[in-house]
Amino acid sequence: MKVAFIVWRFPVLSEAFILNQITGLIDRGHEVYIHPVNGLPKGYTGKLHPVVEEYRLMERVCFPPHVPNNLIWRFFKGIGLFIRNIHQGSLKTWRFFIPGRYGKEVATLKTFYRIVGLLKDGSYDIIHCQFGTLAPIALAYREVGIISGKLITTFRGIDISKYVEENGSDVYEQLFQEGEFFLANCKFFGDRAINLGCNPDKLIIHGSGLDCNKFTFKPRYFPADGKVQVATTGRLVEKKGIEYAIRAVAKVAELYPNIEYQVIGDGDLKEDLEQLITELNIGHIVKLLGWKQQKEIVEILESTHIFIAPSVTAADGNQDAPVNTLKEAMAMGLPVISTRHGGIPELVTDGVSGFLVPERDAEAIAHKLTYLIEHPELWEKMGKAGRGRVAEKYDMNKLNDELVEIYQQMLKPQSPQQDLQHLPKELTAI
Repeated sequence: MKVAFIVWRFPVLSEAFILNQITGLIDRGHEVYIHPVNGLPKGYTGKLHPVVEEYRLMERVCFPPHVPNNLIWRFFKGIGLFIRNIHQGSLKTWRFFIPGRYGKEVATLKTFYRIVGLLKDGSYDIIHCQFGTLAPIALAYREVGIISGKLITTFRGIDISKYVEENGSDVYEQLFQEGEFFLANCKFFGDRAINLGCNPDKLIIHGSGLDCNKFTFKPRYFPADGKVQVATTGRLVEKKGIEYAIRAVAKVAELYPNIEYQVIGDGDLKEDLEQLITELNIGHIVKLLGWKQQKEIVEILESTHIFIAPSVTAADGNQDAPVNTLKEAMAMGLPVISTRHGGIPELVTDGVSGFLVPERDAEAIAHKLTYLIEHPELWEKMGKAGRGRVAEKYDMNKLNDELVEIYQQMLKPQSPQQDLQHLPKELTAI
């Protein structure tokens, strides 16, 4: 099969779940091409996820020409691209600028940049939009003949939460009518898509997987030196709720000053969190480590005893699915503390593989963290339960086999659901 992955930007370090699908398809002998509609990530430094180099994925990327910041230069360069590609079909884009017909991500000068790679080769078996927000773009391009193939859309979080709040409950009306098939990475978001009008017979829950072989299970025991290591991995943005974990650790440190808390990740709230750490006078306890490669993250988690994933619903409505960093920690045998948020309860069973607390409740996090410190006999049991859950429901190899099967059924004359009856309706998330 020839598959196009439509993404916003590439390569994005925090989107390993997309890389896992790409490499899984390549390993299974399929052609994969990556189309980042907005090119490289903002502030790109050249730092790559190891599998990007291992699989030489940059050679499979169809980057659009650079879009100038200067609007005048952007206009003239865009018109130049339009004229230069007339022989390849750029005239098809005139329909995008019919008033009221297409949204702002289609009726834009950026279109002249984004379609360059697709005009050279836009014929695919499968067009896979990795976020629902990308699907209207692909749908419009397909409608005018710039790209061809069966359209499958994965809802991953921001696209079915914040985006819907901002654009209205009918934002996906056309997509639900014309898109061939849909995936949601958890039941929480799948149910939301159905409530917005998605045909339940055209949607399957298909979680984001990880390679469990890269996350070795290790039983956790109370350290001989009494220094309990706690960690969080995630972007420093509101949705990750790291502020509340920091406040919780500050409370726990009053009773257990030997606790140490490491936060792996970077983001817009870094300065705010640094200031909070200073205000709470816990700079000797809490360390913001910045971005780390997966190998470095694994090394840190190997010496960690407890993992916290304090996700919250952001002010703009953004929510999380079962967090991949949480899956990684559970796969390594860490007892976890997380929140009753989005799709996380589909991953963490409260009292079995860890604890769930209300969102934005630093007191509740502190209470559960204290409880785990005082009851280290629970750590190994919880760790085993977490590893079992991840291995059963989120194994990358199993999920990639299922993804290929979904693609293959989509290419048959009958509807994919008719031939996917033998697969569980909720493949991986619950």
